[in-house]
Amino acid sequence: METSELLKKVRRIEIKTRGLSRNIFAGQYHSAFKGRGMAFSEVREYQYGDDIRDIDWNVTARYVRPYVKVFEEERELTVMLLIDVSGSRDFGSVNVMKKEVITEIAATLAFSAIQNNDKIGVVFFSDKIEKFIPPQKGKKHILYIIRELIDFQPDKKQTNIAQALKYLTNAIKKRCTAFLISDFIDKDGFKDALTIANRKHDVVAIQVYDRRETELPAVGLIKIKDAESGQERWIDSSSAHVRAAYKEWWDRRQAAMSDSFKKCRVDSVSVRTEDDYVKALIALFDKRN
Repeated sequence: METSELLKKVRRIEIKTRGLSRNIFAGQYHSAFKGRGMAFSEVREYQYGDDIRDIDWNVTARYVRPYVKVFEEERELTVMLLIDVSGSRDFGSVNVMKKEVITEIAATLAFSAIQNNDKIGVVFFSDKIEKFIPPQKGKKHILYIIRELIDFQPDKKQTNIAQALKYLTNAIKKRCTAFLISDFIDKDGFKDALTIANRKHDVVAIQVYDRRETELPAVGLIKIKDAESGQERWIDSSSAHVRAAYKEWWDRRQAAMSDSFKKCRVDSVSVRTEDDYVKALIALFDKRN
């Protein structure tokens, strides 16, 4: 992409998503994703009802009367975006591709994090870790992330969500909030990796899909291509049996995905490319409040 065109796209997404995060999501993000750690604040004299496990024995010995440690919630978070950059994201049957919706959602979350004084980092993944951007603060960092979201070209086309989750678990030592943004078209299972990752971190799943992935139109004989494997085949979409089988496959796949999220205790939301992702994010935030 030409530099001038890229900068225009970055600016357009910045204006839209920064406005959303400031005017719509500011309070909801803050309350939905609270700091989970507890930081030492001060010591004070013991009062009736205090937990004896909080007694600071060094200070107590010094002043010959009991003192307790006071802790407060750590407000600052580390937020990680796990972005699926596999071949299937380059698809859209209406006016926008999945890739573009993923970019806007990620940018909105990034601006929400920065406005909340949180650090933000990114893992781009296909069936391997394509790129890791360490968590930082600041507008310059956000704009760098948006440029990468728009113009990043992966080496591979296939998907391995488990690999991305394992990388998150190993690479980020401190507990973080991780948004896993993908269409979740993955031939391999990721439930075990998701369970482990969500024990250490707070994982949130955001599925982006297109309506043409949910059912086939009756338009006769068509050639379809798997964007990740490159395999092609002809199918007769005028056949009610073929369309029903495809719809059954989609519904079964969605049910299995939702069941995995539920069993792993991972909050999730699904966003269709033609729908308003703002409403979906609000629903997600409300679910956590």
